[in-house]
Amino acid sequence: MRSATRPIAVVHLLKIAFVAMFLLIPPTVSRAEDKSVERTITVSATGTAEAEPDRARITSGVSTEAATARDALTKNNETMTKIIDELKAKGIDPKDIQTASFNVEPVMDYSKDGAPPKVRGYRVSNQVIVLVRKLDQLGDVLDNVVSAGANQIQGLSFEVSKEDSLKDAARKDAVANALRRAKLLADAAGAEVGDVLQISEDVTSSGPVMYAPRLAKAAASSVPIETGTSTLEARVTITWALK
Repeated sequence: MRSATRPIAVVHLLKIAFVAMFLLIPPTVSRAEDKSVERTITVSATGTAEAEPDRARITSGVSTEAATARDALTKNNETMTKIIDELKAKGIDPKDIQTASFNVEPVMDYSKDGAPPKVRGYRVSNQVIVLVRKLDQLGDVLDNVVSAGANQIQGLSFEVSKEDSLKDAARKDAVANALRRAKLLADAAGAEVGDVLQISEDVTSSGPVMYAPRLAKAAASSVPIETGTSTLEARVTITWALK
C-alpha cells in the first residue's frame, strides 16, 4: 500500500511547487514585455513670440582717483550723491536704485627702468543698477547721470516685465511645431501619432535679447535710444504613442 500511494503524493507535491513558482513570478515581467512592444515618438521643438520691451536697466557709476584712498573716496561719494539725487529728481523710485559694486584699489606706477612698482594713488569705483520703468525717460536719464558726473556706463539692457505670460504664445507655437514634425516623421515611417504620453518645457535663463530697430521716443536733446523688439522663445519636448 505504501508503494502505491507514494507516486501520487510526489505528483501532488510537484503540482503545488509549480503553482507556487508561477505565483512568485513578478508582474513586472509581463509589464516589461508590454512596454517593449509599445511604439513612441519624441520630438523637441521651439516657438517664438515678439514683444516690445517696457523697461530697462542701466549699470552706471563713478571712478575717481586721488593721492590717498580717503581723498578718492570723498570725491567719489560727492559725485555719486549728485547722481543718485538726480535720478530721484527724475522720478526714479529709490527701490529701483541698487548698488552693484564698490571697489578701492591702489594705482601702481610701473617705472620703465625696471625699478619696483610704486603706489602713486588710489582709485575708488562705485556702480549702481538703475531700473527705468518708463522707457520714454531713458534717454533723459542717461543724459542726466552723465551730466551729474558719471564716467562709467557698463551696461544697458531692455526687459519685458510680463515676459512669462507673454511667452504663452511661444509655448503654443512650440507645441504646434513639435506636433507637425511628429506627424511628418510618423507618416514617413508608416505610422500615426496617437495620445500624448509626456510633455515637458525646457526652462532656461533668458539669454541676450534680440532687437529689431525702432525709433526712440526720447527728446532730441537726450541720448538717442532704440528699444527694439524682444524675441521670446520657448522649447518643449513631447512624447506621443504611435498607432
